[in-house]
Amino acid sequence: QARLVEFGGGLVQDGGSLRLSCVLSGSQIVGYATGWFRQAPGKDREFVGAINWSGDSTHYKESLEGRFTISRDNAKNTVYLRMNSLKREDTAVYYCAASEYYGVGQKYVFWGQGTQVTVSS
Repeated sequence: QARLVEFGGGLVQDGGSLRLSCVLSGSQIVGYATGWFRQAPGKDREFVGAINWSGDSTHYKESLEGRFTISRDNAKNTVYLRMNSLKREDTAVYYCAASEYYGVGQKYVFWGQGTQVTVSS
C-alpha cells in the first residue's frame, strides 16, 4: 500500500525558512509525480506545486514561485518543499500527494496526513 508521510512542520518567524519532507513508500507510487498542497483555517485546500518522478520538471502556484522550491531524492524516497521568506498567510497544514501523471490539473490519488506550519510575527 502506498504511504506518504510529511515531516518538518513547526513554528517559524515571519521572514524565516522551513523545509518540509515527504517520505514515500510502496511500489504503487514508483514513477508517480508528487505534489504539495496546503489548507489554511477556514479555507479550501490549494495547490502549492509539483515535481515529476525524475525531478527535472516542476511547476508552482504562480504567487509562490520564487519563494517555494520542490526537489526530490529518489534514493531516499523523499520529496522536499523548501519555503523561504515565509509570511503569516503561509500558515496552513501542508500535505504531499502522489499522482500517476505529472502536469497541471492531475488527479492525486495518495495523500499524506499533513504537517502544520505556523508563521508568527
